[in-house]
Amino acid sequence: MTDTVISSATKEVVIGFDRPFVIIGERINPTGRKLLAAEMKQGDFSRVESDAVAQVAAGAHMLDVNAGIPLADEPAILAQTVKLVQSLVDVPLAIDSSIVEALESGLSVYEGKALVNSVTGEDEQMERVLPLVAKHGAAVVAITNDETGISEDPDVRFEVARKIVNRAADYGIPKSDIVVDPLVMPIGAMGTAGRQVMALVRRLREDLGVNTTCGASNISFGLPHRHGINAAFLTMAIASGLTSAITNPLESEIVDAVMAADVLAGNDENCARWIAKHRQPPAEGEGSSRRRGGRRRGAATAFS
Repeated sequence: MTDTVISSATKEVVIGFDRPFVIIGERINPTGRKLLAAEMKQGDFSRVESDAVAQVAAGAHMLDVNAGIPLADEPAILAQTVKLVQSLVDVPLAIDSSIVEALESGLSVYEGKALVNSVTGEDEQMERVLPLVAKHGAAVVAITNDETGISEDPDVRFEVARKIVNRAADYGIPKSDIVVDPLVMPIGAMGTAGRQVMALVRRLREDLGVNTTCGASNISFGLPHRHGINAAFLTMAIASGLTSAITNPLESEIVDAVMAADVLAGNDENCARWIAKHRQPPAEGEGSSRRRGGRRRGAATAFS
């Protein structure tokens, strides 16, 4: 079985087959969040701070950190954000950028073994990102598109994943340090997107032996009540072999769906995590009265 180990200075998270699903919090990302982008550009990281703490409290096992802000110094802002987030929470981070210089900047200040998000199957990008991953002893998300773009054919995306795995090996990066993103298409635009990604996740696990992740909310883009679609998608994807996802842990439906899937897959031993979260405490006074009543009934039975 393939285990991908990611760590902070003090905590280790393992993404792996037959292990609890790993939730990677998505909210520290200014893309599509105009207010957050403006604040980060101006040096105001208060929203980053609150999002980091809230996501971990809600159940995120890792956090994705992105600083992709137009006309801003992304390398400097990403490094600053990584340092700040690591000072607030102890979970490992995915350092997220399409700019190699920003990835280098974030990795240079990171404490632990990061997950680099990401590398594609484009030859030029692999030649720049993979040596960086190897240099810092990181793991990496492999995005299954290349110079031809994103194929609608899952067989093509599988071959891009294989290409990245083989190229990474040339740089001494083991398969266990590669987490493949099969690319989730919006179901509203492509009715077969759900079936495609489930089949591709199974094939990536069985034929290539790699862990997987995705931007889970892509599946519901353009649809109403997206939380419901996202939660159902994650449950089905976990059953198909998906081992992690970048998603929003502040949506309770998402966390509950993931935790329930872990229970049903046998990856929550004795249902302990589910019970710890959802067991209702007894009403005030109820527990003690029941215990007293139980003792009286037990005593009567014992001495009759």
